[in-house]
Amino acid sequence: MSAASPESVVQRQLDAYNARDVAALLAIYADDAEIFEHPAKLLARGAAALRARFTARFQEPNLHAALQRRIVMGSFVVDHEVITRTFPEGPGTLEVVMIYEVAAGRIARSWTLPSAKRLSA
Repeated sequence: MSAASPESVVQRQLDAYNARDVAALLAIYADDAEIFEHPAKLLARGAAALRARFTARFQEPNLHAALQRRIVMGSFVVDHEVITRTFPEGPGTLEVVMIYEVAAGRIARSWTLPSAKRLSA
């Protein structure tokens, strides 16, 4: 069986995120995966921290990530996404650039570069 391409791994991640499927999402991340806010602010490390982060996020009723553009270069995948969220101040959107590093068919590290949030009118 050949290893999945980095692009297909990241697409499965996006699909699991939008389905709010924590188990499927955790299966895509390496057991010791790290999530950072670019450049180096650690947001979560390891399966337990990722589970807690995603479980909390999936409580938002309107959560959805819409892919705008994707660039693939070797083991790195860069996505430009518009995320619909429910912020403490109310519903809105946020643009993010997500950088994923894929190793051995799983996401080893990811970095998020968020824009300012925009609240819905």
